[in-house]
Amino acid sequence: MKKLRILALAFIGINALNAQTDETDNFVEFDDRKNVVHGVYVGLGGHYGRMDGEDTALATVKLAYVANRQLEVGFAVTGFYNDRPNTQLNLFEGNKVILAGGYGGFHLEPILFGERFISVSFPTLIGGGAVTYRGIDTLEDDNVEWEEKDFDGFFVVEPGVNILYNFSRFTQLETGFRYRFTSDYDLSPFKEKGNLNGYSIMVGLKIGIFNMGRKKKIKDKF
Repeated sequence: MKKLRILALAFIGINALNAQTDETDNFVEFDDRKNVVHGVYVGLGGHYGRMDGEDTALATVKLAYVANRQLEVGFAVTGFYNDRPNTQLNLFEGNKVILAGGYGGFHLEPILFGERFISVSFPTLIGGGAVTYRGIDTLEDDNVEWEEKDFDGFFVVEPGVNILYNFSRFTQLETGFRYRFTSDYDLSPFKEKGNLNGYSIMVGLKIGIFNMGRKKKIKDKF
């Protein structure tokens, strides 16, 4: 009788061990780390828009960090230039005068559908800049010394909408629309008080790594 009990207990124990082994073999391994994909890039862009009532060319350089293909945070700098006929001959020599300057600041860009080939984003720049109004001859004269009074500063907020084309993990094309809101500048007596509000359309290229640290797919053991 004792032998039967011992054999029965042994049989139950072996079956339990086999069941536990099979159950362990059927488990799926996984990585419980947060699946956050990081990125960083340098962007170059060209714009066409209206500024102070004139057609204007703008160029932008930016450096940004990309969090999980959902948010960009960084810095951007934009330069601008336009020209017009000289209507104030008593102030400037030459046939044309120019409005030129630049602005820069904090760049923030939420992204929708970041893992797809085409995604949508909403960039915003918040910062400040400076503007000057001068004759073209003044710019070409190397002997002219620029002074602080030749420029005036302004505050700027520039929201927009982008369409992003994710060609690879290293390059991204962006096209979009911006509208610029600025505080007033004052360049009297050369230029009456005004602002630089206006739209621009842009195209740009981002070069960097947009998905550093991406995790590989984990195979099941079934």
